[in-house]
Amino acid sequence: MKKIQVGFLMSYDYEKLKNSIPPVYEDADAIFLAVDENLKTWSGESFEVDNTFYDWLKEIDKDDKIEIFKDNFYIPELSAIQNDTRERYLLSQKMGIGNWLVQIDADEICLDFKSFVKILKKNNHYLDNPERNPVQFCGFVINIYKFLDSGILYVNQPTRQYMATNYPNYKVARKTKERIIYTDAVILHECLSRTEEELRFKMENWGHNNEINPNFFDKWMRANETNYKSLKNLFYLEDYKWKSLGYFPTKELDEIALLIKENSELKPSKLYTLSKNVGQWLKHFSLFRNRKNSKFESYF
Repeated sequence: MKKIQVGFLMSYDYEKLKNSIPPVYEDADAIFLAVDENLKTWSGESFEVDNTFYDWLKEIDKDDKIEIFKDNFYIPELSAIQNDTRERYLLSQKMGIGNWLVQIDADEICLDFKSFVKILKKNNHYLDNPERNPVQFCGFVINIYKFLDSGILYVNQPTRQYMATNYPNYKVARKTKERIIYTDAVILHECLSRTEEELRFKMENWGHNNEINPNFFDKWMRANETNYKSLKNLFYLEDYKWKSLGYFPTKELDEIALLIKENSELKPSKLYTLSKNVGQWLKHFSLFRNRKNSKFESYF
């Protein structure tokens, strides 16, 4: 118990796990890959996994940490986002209550997972009775908008990202709606850094597939290193949530991490996370004292 259990959802974009697993491997006690036993997406589309991917897993799993978790994660009667939430819950049950349940998506790259793990371990007391004192730990995600030959376009407003919890009573995807503890962990999110064909397939098969902004693809197709400053309101759902873009003139993770560290607008300050955590403590204090157990029952 009180281990660092890391879970990934393995689906049509499984190749991206080659970028997301290595940064967490050394500091994870175990890594679980959840994959639908019938190779179905949350919307019921079929996908395939090349056997060479499993060869790659065996090659990197020098400490025998990686476990494949197969189950039926597509229920036709549920919406895509309900299937998403349900799979995350089942994955966390597999990982084991009483441990830190870290969920990272295939298209997310943790830039300093070791520091995040240290924060979790300093808070191990939350694992003693997680059902009565549920919390969720958040970092900040920098969304990669588009890969270019010369570098990367990114959304220059970091957003909150749910990374870990002690009790997985998920309400929507990874969100439990419990008290949040903010950290300065930074994640690169490859949400849009795909070919047009790959991106259209993703958006047809993920949990928000019926909410896509109809103007999104035109701006995404036109964006490059010379015109990105003129493009505004770029989010694929409510467009105003991504107001503008920035540019990294490199694709190397070490160089990107240094650029983020030097940019005060991309990495949250200690004062900012402290103020957010004080606000969360005050918000949830009365709820904690009067808590009624919230169970994830509706999808079973």
